[in-house]
Amino acid sequence: MIKAVIFDLDGTLLNRDESVKMFIQKQYERLIKLVGHIPKERYVRRFIELDNRGYDWKDKVYQQLVNEFDITNITSEELLQDYISQFKIHCISFPNLISMLEELRANKLVLGLITNGKGQFQMDNITALGIRDYFQTILVSEWEGVKKPDPQIFKRALDQLNVLPYESIFVGDHPDNDIKAAQNVGMKGIWKKDFQWNNVKADFIVDDLAELPLIIGELCQQIIEPC
Repeated sequence: MIKAVIFDLDGTLLNRDESVKMFIQKQYERLIKLVGHIPKERYVRRFIELDNRGYDWKDKVYQQLVNEFDITNITSEELLQDYISQFKIHCISFPNLISMLEELRANKLVLGLITNGKGQFQMDNITALGIRDYFQTILVSEWEGVKKPDPQIFKRALDQLNVLPYESIFVGDHPDNDIKAAQNVGMKGIWKKDFQWNNVKADFIVDDLAELPLIIGELCQQIIEPC
């Protein structure tokens, strides 16, 4: 019996690629008096390159930008603080996010979220998407002292939701940090497709979040005890 669905955030619910593009363009426009000596396309492109799809924290990104572009009127720390305070304003979700969560909740499934990253920063983004109240538990790696793919963070979420691994599904975009890690603790893994990877060994694959309720419903039908 499937009782719980646990999600990743970045690249799964939050369209991070588009959010980053929106943010960095707006940052350039807001700070043009300080960074206007750099062509906008170069500033945006280099930030995205250094960001490495979120796997490098922005302190190093902005230090590199300041050095490369000879930025003298604003410090890397001030640029970082601008990122921390302003990114949430530009958060873009994947299509059908809210309707998907509503349908899962209506089907009496408990929902959780596990995300790597900085605690308050990630919570601000979750709140900005309007989805915080859908989750019975939210675990952010900085606050937990452990991050995916460590099995401990998955087990902690399962304990807080009071469900067993085989009663649970994990939805994420990363083949190792999300799918393989969840499967290693006994959960089913649903891969939210990402162009960066191919041949991901997931239990199920979705292009659109709207597909999830149907897949979970089919899983329930395969089990005698109803969901």
